[in-house]
Amino acid sequence: MGKKGKNSFLKKLYKYRVFLLMLLPSVIYVLLFSYYPMTGIVMAFKKYNYAGGIWGSPWNGLENFKFFFKSGQAGTVIRNTVLYNILFIVVGTITQIAVAVFLTEIHNKKFRKISQSMMFLPYFISWVIVGVMAFNIFSSDFGIVNRVLTALGKEKFPFYTKPAAWPFILLFFNIWKGVGYGSVMYLAAIMGIDTSIYEAAAIDGANVFQRIMKVTIPAIMPTVVILFLLSIGGIFKGNFDMFYNLVGNNGLLYGYTDVIDTLAFRALITSNDFGMSAAVGLFQSVLCFITVIAANKLVSVYDKDYTLF
Repeated sequence: MGKKGKNSFLKKLYKYRVFLLMLLPSVIYVLLFSYYPMTGIVMAFKKYNYAGGIWGSPWNGLENFKFFFKSGQAGTVIRNTVLYNILFIVVGTITQIAVAVFLTEIHNKKFRKISQSMMFLPYFISWVIVGVMAFNIFSSDFGIVNRVLTALGKEKFPFYTKPAAWPFILLFFNIWKGVGYGSVMYLAAIMGIDTSIYEAAAIDGANVFQRIMKVTIPAIMPTVVILFLLSIGGIFKGNFDMFYNLVGNNGLLYGYTDVIDTLAFRALITSNDFGMSAAVGLFQSVLCFITVIAANKLVSVYDKDYTLF
């Protein structure tokens, strides 16, 4: 950088000093809580011990990764994580768009606000509370479902020993808890559509369904694609709070409900294997990064305006 360029840079720093000072707390926060912890990925390549700590523990190469893949559970948890996330993304996106469209088609403002608030409320409920709710619904002894079945003269259904039922249960609670919050972005995108387009479509004889399919959906498609790409970034990360609080340590359900995050958590709690947990976290992050790059590249082939970068 020449002297002239350096002086120009210093002048800009001085000119925008107030804004930079306002930005400084956020920068410090990100550096301390987002970037500095990333140095801990070295644990993935070390045999961690308390005496040596992160930097003093001996290196062990790729042994932590080998332990994860030789555990016999790697294939199952990777499969479960990916399939659950695909299910959540696809069903969640469709449901959120449907809710956003439904809310915009409600002409009674008071009813619309009440409906939106009711759908938004579950987002603020802790997964711990949701886990308790699920237990009171599906428990064999105390669950509402089994009490109704008993009252009708039917046999109880042992939800907590039937793994095949849990993909549906997990999908229901995931959608129920996130649909209100997830629909906000689509609702904002719909609100930004020029109303004159709807008026022109109505004049041409288009009914409500046709206006939704021919105007609303195409107009919000860029938002749909961008949010889809952002969701793809976490396809190898399970929602630990949801899986752990709904399933817990029920080994009978692991075949259908165990994901990478819960496996890493058990490894950390039961054996204090910090190295394997760090290796699993790094493995997830790398796969998520590759997935985002690949998905973004595929989208760019279709339309570059829809890409993230």
